Amino acid sequence: MTPPSPPSPHCYETDGAAIYRQSFATIRRETDLARFAADEEPVVVRMVHAAGMVELAPHVHFSPGMAARARQALRAGAPILCDARMVSEGITRARLPAANAIVCTLHDARVPALAQQLGTTRSAAALELWRPQLAGAVVAIGNAPTALFHLLNMLQSPDCPRPAAIIGCPVGFVGAQESKDALWQDLPVPALIVRGRLGGSAITVAALNALACDAE
Repeated sequence: MTPPSPPSPHCYETDGAAIYRQSFATIRRETDLARFAADEEPVVVRMVHAAGMVELAPHVHFSPGMAARARQALRAGAPILCDARMVSEGITRARLPAANAIVCTLHDARVPALAQQLGTTRSAAALELWRPQLAGAVVAIGNAPTALFHLLNMLQSPDCPRPAAIIGCPVGFVGAQESKDALWQDLPVPALIVRGRLGGSAITVAALNALACDAE
C-alpha cells in the first residue's frame, strides 16, 4: 500500500504547461508591446520573461530589420559568437535552425597573454579570436561592456569581417550603458540593445533563443 502523502502547507500551480501559459498571458497583459513590429514582439516577450520585469520592455530597442536579419543568418547556418559561457551555455541547441556552431573564446589558452599584450580585459581580448568566424555571424554579448566596446573598435577597420547582427545587452554599472549607446550610435550592423544598466546573460540568451526558434 502506498503511504499517504504528507500534508503540504503551500498550494501552488504544479502543471508546467499551465505555468507557461499563465506566465506569457501575464506578460502580454501587463507589458506595452505596441511599438514593436510583429517579428520583434515575441523576442521582447521572452526577454521580459527572462528578466521577470515587464518594466524591461521600454528599454529594448531594435534597429530596423534586425530581427529579420538575425533569423535569416541563423537559418543560413551562421555561427553564434558569445562573450561569456553564461550566454553560450544558455542557448537551446535543439531549437537552432541549422545546428549552428556556438563559440565562446573567453577561456581559450591564448586569451590571458593576448589581454596583457592589448592592455585590456580578457573578455575584450577574447573577441580577437572571433575574426575567422565573424563574417555573417550572430553576436550575443550579455556580460562584458569591454567586449562590446572592443567589437565596435574592431569594426572600425574596413578589413574586419562584419557580423550579420549584434545582440548587445551587457549589464553593469561601469561601461554597460555607454557601450550600448556607442553601439546604437555607430550601428555597424543591425542590432538589438537594452538601454541603460539593465541587461545580462539571461536576457541575451532569451533574445537569441527566441530569434532561433522563430527562424526554424
